[in-house]
Amino acid sequence: MSDKNIEQVSPDTSTYPVVITIARDFGAEGHEIGKMLSTELGIPLYDNEILVRASMRAGVTTDQIAAYDESLAAEVAAFLPDRVDTRSAADKLFKQMEGVILDLGSTQSCIIEGRLSDYILRDNPNRISVLVTAPLDARVEIVRAKRGITEKKAKKLVKRMQRAREMFYKRYSAGKWTLHSEKDVVVNRARFGRQGCVDILAAAYRTKVAVVERAKQATE
Repeated sequence: MSDKNIEQVSPDTSTYPVVITIARDFGAEGHEIGKMLSTELGIPLYDNEILVRASMRAGVTTDQIAAYDESLAAEVAAFLPDRVDTRSAADKLFKQMEGVILDLGSTQSCIIEGRLSDYILRDNPNRISVLVTAPLDARVEIVRAKRGITEKKAKKLVKRMQRAREMFYKRYSAGKWTLHSEKDVVVNRARFGRQGCVDILAAAYRTKVAVVERAKQATE
């Protein structure tokens, strides 16, 4: 397939903003990389901000909705099936976050971190779905060094939080999506370092923006 064919974009796609969604293996420093990328590209990063907006929509405090963020929502949904009231609350609050993500992803170029954003925005043809990863031993070392804990405790934490993130995907995509599925770009933090990952993702974003701009020009 030629480069020309690869870059073909239907006119309708020019109406969508270019959005980067970042899924992160726990301990791979996806958040730090997202912040650096936001600065590099001059576009906003949404992470905790999504919780604030969702809490305003739901009419609850940020602390309340934060209780149903990725890790706890996964544990509640996956491991407490007898608590129907708790599951319903988690599902309701997730729907608020989903609405915020859909609004953001349809109105502006931005970076959205976690919270199943890659799946939620799957109908945006200009979404760049990213996974920030690293081998388990590298992630354990990053967590150990940051938290000042033993390697054993760090490994236990990484595995627990990784499972929670994976269960979050399974729960709220009804098993249709996984943390590692359908990614456009996968960057290995251990291989490239933070700045290297930022450089790769910035290049992907700028390339996509150029493709979209050409599509707009073609319709004018």
